[in-house]
Amino acid sequence: MSPETEAAPTGEATLPGTLSDALRAELVAFRRDLHMHPELGNQEFRTTAAIKDRLERAGLAPRVLPLGTGLVCDIGEWDGGRPMLALRADIDALPIPDTKSDCPYRSTVPDRAHVCGHDVHTTVVLGAGLVLAELHRQGRLPRPVRLLFQPAEEVLPGGAADAIECGVLDGVGRIVAVHCDPKVEAGRIGLRHGAITSACDRLEVSLDGPGGHTARPHLTTDLVTAVARVVTDVPALVARRIDSRSGLAVTWGRIESGHAPNVIPQHAELSGTVRCLDLPSWRQAPDLVVAAIDEIANLHRAKSEITYVRGVPPVVNDAVVADLLHDAMVARRGPDSVEGTEQSLGGEDFSWYLEHVPGAMARLGVRAPGERTARDLHQGDFDADESAITVGVELFTATALLDAAGSDAAS
Repeated sequence: MSPETEAAPTGEATLPGTLSDALRAELVAFRRDLHMHPELGNQEFRTTAAIKDRLERAGLAPRVLPLGTGLVCDIGEWDGGRPMLALRADIDALPIPDTKSDCPYRSTVPDRAHVCGHDVHTTVVLGAGLVLAELHRQGRLPRPVRLLFQPAEEVLPGGAADAIECGVLDGVGRIVAVHCDPKVEAGRIGLRHGAITSACDRLEVSLDGPGGHTARPHLTTDLVTAVARVVTDVPALVARRIDSRSGLAVTWGRIESGHAPNVIPQHAELSGTVRCLDLPSWRQAPDLVVAAIDEIANLHRAKSEITYVRGVPPVVNDAVVADLLHDAMVARRGPDSVEGTEQSLGGEDFSWYLEHVPGAMARLGVRAPGERTARDLHQGDFDADESAITVGVELFTATALLDAAGSDAAS
């Protein structure tokens, strides 16, 4: 028995590698350290260094991405034969204040916080890597596994695209990930076949006109009315030009115009998001949305300038890989540990990997058992039940072992 792992409980002899008490405690401490020192996308230098140091102390050889943050680490040497399974974590935080009042590990960085659970994701993949590395030393890991710690998930169009350009998928045949879900109780995961998140794009619009006096709107472009009609009419117009089952939604989050009550302004700005539930409709979205904005702006004689920022497509879980996660969780925690989950309207750049290789994402339960109020993601008071770390590590280690066994059986 190593200091890193313990033998599997009775009935799980085919899936070695459960966590020791010492490793559990270490991982909780590691997560809390990340939580106290959050870093925004492409600025995760301390986080990258902490992950690298721990992997090197485990005898592994992590490689920092050319981007300067994020890293990959292979457990075992890929021989060019059967492709590897990749375990992916995102490592960045959000520009949101941590509002937890009585938390000893709350953020120490003003207006920065891990309130999407990326510190948990990172710790889960690190813990799985440490367990799998020990199994590899014991000769019990049938095939290499890649750990991928990706920067800038929260920065559209997401750091995944940059990581892919750095070659992180070379030699990878399947990829899996988890995302914290405060609606799911700790000790459980949520799964579904097909789309589990939505596409998410960003929209910036400027409208311009000559300006004038509010006493004579007929002599100029009534820009405030024009921007108001864009806000109200564009979502409805787009919704009537695409199959309603696609769930394409234009939602505005910011509008600015004017400085005086009796002056028609010359400039107005608005911004928002475009979300979509299915991939084909997402591909049509830019043309539809831009055409609708131009149509309404022209109707009101306003000049429009539109910046449509491609974000991320939906995460579409491969059925075979989703079933692999299901079987791994059941092997570790029993059939009651897996529940169905709805498709979320949130975006996730894990989807970019799935444009290249099959994969799946699971919802990792982080709500404390018995807790009635589920803290939502991207809120300053969000926190995770830390028992979810053990659950995530067990899920990933079992997935790696079952994936290797399944490949051997198929061959």
